[in-house]
Amino acid sequence: MNVLIVIETCFGNTAQVAEAVTNGLTSRGATVSVVKAHECRPEHVQGVDLLLVGAPTHNRGLPGPASRRLAVTQGANPPATGVAEWLEELPKYGYQGKAAAFDSVSGTTFWNGSAAKKIQKKLVRVIDDVAEPESFLVVAAEGPSAAGELERAEKWGASLV
Repeated sequence: MNVLIVIETCFGNTAQVAEAVTNGLTSRGATVSVVKAHECRPEHVQGVDLLLVGAPTHNRGLPGPASRRLAVTQGANPPATGVAEWLEELPKYGYQGKAAAFDSVSGTTFWNGSAAKKIQKKLVRVIDDVAEPESFLVVAAEGPSAAGELERAEKWGASLV
């Protein structure tokens, strides 16, 4: 199974989750590529069986220009564009395999929101087979991941194969 993981990360938390998910997928024989959203092009999607899209949760949803500027003031080095902008281009890619979304988030209450749920809503507009989104907790915006979350991400990755 060929898997593409498209991510946006500001403090490295989502990248760590993607790495753990990759470990789970490869333990089950999958071939995995991880690409940052601002670098992902249509050719990355060719031949992919499973598309995973991950981002940090900012302001109860996906990062945008304002939340990226705020992240810079907190020591992050985010790209100018990310998953939200990439998802707007996805229909042009012609991808029709399976997909799933994940995020890193600092809490699980309604008030924290979920980038993964926002990603899922955008994915189902263009892809028929989209799994339920998954969230992975971080202690704070700057990290680290909460205890056991990277292990849970690895198990989740393995469950997708």
